[in-house]
Amino acid sequence: MRYALGVEYDGRPFCGFQSQPGGCGVQDALQRALASIAQARITAVGAGRTDTGVHATLQVVHFETSVERPLNAWIRGVNASLPAALCVLWAQEVPDDFHARFSATARHYAYVLLAREQRPGLNAGRVGWYHRSLDVDAMQRAANRLIGENDFSSFRASQCQAKSPVRTLSAARVRECGDTVRFDFSANAFLHHMIRNLVGALVYIGAGKHDDAWIETLLAARDRRLSPPTFAADGLYFTGADYDARFALPFTRRDVMLGA
Repeated sequence: MRYALGVEYDGRPFCGFQSQPGGCGVQDALQRALASIAQARITAVGAGRTDTGVHATLQVVHFETSVERPLNAWIRGVNASLPAALCVLWAQEVPDDFHARFSATARHYAYVLLAREQRPGLNAGRVGWYHRSLDVDAMQRAANRLIGENDFSSFRASQCQAKSPVRTLSAARVRECGDTVRFDFSANAFLHHMIRNLVGALVYIGAGKHDDAWIETLLAARDRRLSPPTFAADGLYFTGADYDARFALPFTRRDVMLGA
């Protein structure tokens, strides 16, 4: 039998989603908890491989088991064995051709940035920070230039293992709420550090260091060395993925909710 799970996590205690030799990944913690219910080794596969310190409001995972358990065992039972920063929100039996990663038709991320002189206190570790206000309109104009199929070599990490740097960005929105700026991105897939590097470039534009057309110069250059430093992981959230309706999954996208 194959099951899909919807999970949320605070990325700070983990070394990213993917399993690591030291067992510090979200995947490791989830597999240990699933194994405690199945009484057998379990391999869990996620829709997105978030980095160290990156959070998820809704990460979709699938696993296979020959053990029959009520759905609630894969929620409450698993949660009883998970660390406090990781929680299963729902469980659903799925057909054998469902794959959390390869069946996803789109993925969604949000970056939450505090733009004020004082560093974050209440939301430390959960938001990024820039020391002054930013021109949101200029950042949105620049973000609009990113829409479509592009070579994002200037925004990929040097250790990125993707075979191609070409991705199709379907949405790039920048919004302001008080002293918080939120960036939302949707694409068929993302490169390693792509969102954090895009946010870094947009912040340079919002700070007046470059005009909005500069983002196209970076795209055309296809050279990571010309782009600003990678922004902190603190404010980055994987907010879900899209799947064909035939899989009849519960909610697969979930918004970021932070304290005031």
